[in-house]
Amino acid sequence: VLQDCGADCAKFQKSELEYKFNKKALERPYTSKHSWGKTYGEHKRHLEFSHDQYRELKKYAEEIGIFFTASGMDEMAVEFLHELDVPFFKVGSGDTNNFPYLEKTAKKGRPMVISSGMQSMNTMHQVYQIVKPINPNFCFLQCTSAYPLQPEDVNLRVISAYQSAFPDIPIGYSGHETGIAISVAAVAMGAKVVERHVTLDKTWKGSDHQASLEPNELAELVKAIRTVEKAMGSPVKQLLPCEMACNEKLGKSVVAKVTIPEGTVLTLDMLTVKVGEPKGFPPEAIFDLVGQKVKKNIEEDETITEQAVENHVKKVKC
Repeated sequence: VLQDCGADCAKFQKSELEYKFNKKALERPYTSKHSWGKTYGEHKRHLEFSHDQYRELKKYAEEIGIFFTASGMDEMAVEFLHELDVPFFKVGSGDTNNFPYLEKTAKKGRPMVISSGMQSMNTMHQVYQIVKPINPNFCFLQCTSAYPLQPEDVNLRVISAYQSAFPDIPIGYSGHETGIAISVAAVAMGAKVVERHVTLDKTWKGSDHQASLEPNELAELVKAIRTVEKAMGSPVKQLLPCEMACNEKLGKSVVAKVTIPEGTVLTLDMLTVKVGEPKGFPPEAIFDLVGQKVKKNIEEDETITEQAVENHVKKVKC
């Protein structure tokens, strides 16, 4: 499904539960409508894929031509993912301020994608200072850890703040909002990585489903992102080849407002701007024409051309 939608990578979440949670956390009663067990431990054990299932998923991803990785939710999960030979490590927001984990993960030498939900800018500077000397191949994702995420809590402007603070690493966006508009906007702001949760059905049991995209939305998101990437284009502003037809048809010229006899020195009140045939001086040249002498009679409403102006030196547009 992900590959059909145009995604580059399928990312799961891998936990070694006894390393991620302490005993009391696993024994905590879990009575939510989303629960798959009487305790949180039973619930998580029901949902967690085994090592063999991960190997099978990785093999399948390779067969269909898509990257496969996971967020390593504890140090032992990272060890397993390293052995699985994933293309990059995802650091979930819950481990971004887990500095020993970051050091150990960075030392594996694989690229890292680090989410920043629940963190401060001060913490992200510390994360950068820890990871960068060990492994320069990493990026930060702006993220707010709420499911589903309300637009007013997204703070896309943090992307710009990260770009300024960390200009030598890519910045991306991990979104838990509903719909695709905000993620598309993140790309327009320069996000180089976009992560979204995906489900086959938002009504399924589990708190993440309603903050996820269904396949048709994912396909729409990928298509929109690819369009925006193309549309970002060049920062150079110039007349483009695709604009020539419009310019030929509707581009304006300087035109005589009155009859101008040969030898007249032009003043501004003799001139106006219209769509002219043939093309003459462009409107931006009108002030340069003031004070110039005409070397032939120009009829009222006639385009003023280079041939009609004495000693005209054409300005070359850079």
